[in-house]
Amino acid sequence: MIGGSWGVVASDFVQMVVIMAVTVVCAVAALIKIGGPSNLIEQFPADSVMGPNMNYPLLFVAWFIFMFVKQLQNINNMQDSYRFLTAKDSTNARKAALLAFVLMLIGPAIWFMPPWVTAVLYPDAALAHADALGGKAADAVYLVFVERVMPVGMVGLLMSAVFAATMSSMDSGLNRNAGVFVRNFYSPIINKNASEKKLMRVSQGVTMVFGALIIAVALFINSLRGLSLFDAMMYVSTLLQMPILVPLFFGMFIKKTPDWAAWATLAVGMVVSYMVSFVITPDVIANLLGIEGGFTSREASDLTVMNGIIGHLVFTGGFFCLTTKFYKEPQGERKTELNEFWTDVATPVIEEEGQDAVDRQQRSMLGKLILIFGVLVVCMVLIPNPFWGRMAFLFCGGVVLTVGALLLKSAKETKVLNLQTQS
Repeated sequence: MIGGSWGVVASDFVQMVVIMAVTVVCAVAALIKIGGPSNLIEQFPADSVMGPNMNYPLLFVAWFIFMFVKQLQNINNMQDSYRFLTAKDSTNARKAALLAFVLMLIGPAIWFMPPWVTAVLYPDAALAHADALGGKAADAVYLVFVERVMPVGMVGLLMSAVFAATMSSMDSGLNRNAGVFVRNFYSPIINKNASEKKLMRVSQGVTMVFGALIIAVALFINSLRGLSLFDAMMYVSTLLQMPILVPLFFGMFIKKTPDWAAWATLAVGMVVSYMVSFVITPDVIANLLGIEGGFTSREASDLTVMNGIIGHLVFTGGFFCLTTKFYKEPQGERKTELNEFWTDVATPVIEEEGQDAVDRQQRSMLGKLILIFGVLVVCMVLIPNPFWGRMAFLFCGGVVLTVGALLLKSAKETKVLNLQTQS
């Protein structure tokens, strides 16, 4: 609320460095504990690659295909493109997208390694915290691994990293939504003559309101004791987020639609979500297909998510495409606005003069902040642990310190290079 977009980006970068170091250490420890990838594959407690409670290979494969389609829309749309606004030009934005692509290829293996090993070594892990979490106890499997395998103190470092990673998504969404509301609703409709200072104060107030709404939603989700965190995320992203993303994704390619197309598509999408959630349920589908005993809980959960994706692609997306039949060439001021918008979208962003000085200042500030975090993490070697445990903390702290030192070095080198160029 106070730091704005720069505060969001800075805090997200710091948490990324910390959680990257912690998860890599946990993944390596898991592989050593199990004796290597071959032992993990041989001992993994599953009769097939599909895992337990899955009887239909077609459903298993189809879920992966449609989840890929959903993620394609989640990442590539007009709403989430805001993340590239933090890059100083189009070239750096492409590099950021490529880096994210590479990290997402190797990330899952790092993140899932401890839970996979836990499934082999600690079959009771899914029930270890049942007293506190109830039906959501399986969500704490990663925590069980850290508690039983990692050195003393790693649980605290992991939890701080998890909270930071959660906040990195939350604060980005808060900052984006507040900006969208103020710039696209408050400023043009409610108060057209508002000063920049006024808009800033309104943005801070809107951030507080949206934050309160998020807390209320979180408390509601927490009250659903039988719904796992993963299933809750899938339901929200598929049944609530997809109706919004369909026009934002399709609109990048289908431009000749009337102005009301996006809102009408959202309304249709909400109807589709309702039908999938309460009318075309897995039990109904099982009866139509004549499946005795119905689907398992896992199959029903996957089928609900997949039905939502199919419904929004076919009906919500189809409706958006049909609105092109009502398209009329805009005239006057509206035509000028649209032409300027698509021209801006197609125009590469070039680094502005003086941007390097701002970048150098940011690298210096981030480097100093990360160095402080690195020193605090290194101090955890003082916790009574075996030698390898102390080395684990030393590695985590060393990674953080190295990143901070490189940022400071980069800021100084750039400054010296600029002075030499001016001379």
